[in-house]
Amino acid sequence: MQTSQSIYLPIMGCGTWAWGNRLLWGYDQSMDSQLQDVFNLCVSKGVTLFDTGDSYGTGKLNGQSEKLLGQFSHDYSGVNQDKICIATKLAAYPWRLTRQSMVKACQASAKRLGRNVDLVQMHWSTANYAPWQEERLLDGLADLYEQGLVKGVGLSNYGTKRLKYVHEKLSKRGVPITTLQVQYSLLSTYPVTELGLKDVCDELGIKLIAYSPLALGILTGKYGQNKPLPNGIRGLLFRQLLPKIQPLLDCVREIALSRHKTHSQVALNWCICKGTLPIPGAKTVIQARENIGALGWSLSDGEITELDRIAASLEKKMVQNIFQTR
Repeated sequence: MQTSQSIYLPIMGCGTWAWGNRLLWGYDQSMDSQLQDVFNLCVSKGVTLFDTGDSYGTGKLNGQSEKLLGQFSHDYSGVNQDKICIATKLAAYPWRLTRQSMVKACQASAKRLGRNVDLVQMHWSTANYAPWQEERLLDGLADLYEQGLVKGVGLSNYGTKRLKYVHEKLSKRGVPITTLQVQYSLLSTYPVTELGLKDVCDELGIKLIAYSPLALGILTGKYGQNKPLPNGIRGLLFRQLLPKIQPLLDCVREIALSRHKTHSQVALNWCICKGTLPIPGAKTVIQARENIGALGWSLSDGEITELDRIAASLEKKMVQNIFQTR
């Protein structure tokens, strides 16, 4: 899909939240060479959108995800090189109070990348607690576009009502919204089924990006009652969720077996069939290859209907991002 801003949006992208995050994902700098292999494989197979954020990376590694992406994109030479899109989210930190603060933040991201940001995104809306702050930050995003420092502008964690408001605001300056990303998966259908975001995005010409399409890994089939759980926060969350979502996991497994696919590939293909652009993460070539296996085929209408039915019937689902607006 070629946008008017010369950004190429593939069918699927790659999320890089884990690249630099020790706390949740156990990142270590010894992983960098394998992460470069992940990057190279993804680009060569048409997964050319890489989503990052200026808040990604824990402690002294803050900004590490952007640094790695800059290095990897600089070193890559091969097929689809011209389609690489680095999308970064700028955090609405309390100390970012002016439009210029967003311009400076994006310039700092560009410095870490060693290249301009292709798609700049507002990481979350402050409308629920500091609407006056958001006005200035949005003006800063528009400034970046008008000054030619980015190819496109996107949003993250926005609901239907706020999206329409921002679309109208930026349209007055001739600044289109290219993408909106929300937490969306078989365990997080809320943004589409309850907020109606997909229909609004289609109406406004905005591509809906699905982040956490594998629900932090619980939809991969790697975890269960008789299987070891991940460490830390994810393990605590999975322990609560797994008993409640077994019917869905059973359905995903049955479809995977009949299709000769993996659980992850079924869950990702469902997102694609719903018209969204999923951005699963990958820390190893094996994980990246598995994600790529979600491309090139489609679930049947019957399979989608059954997955939808079971997903809607679940008592417990993934917790929504606290910054998600309506």
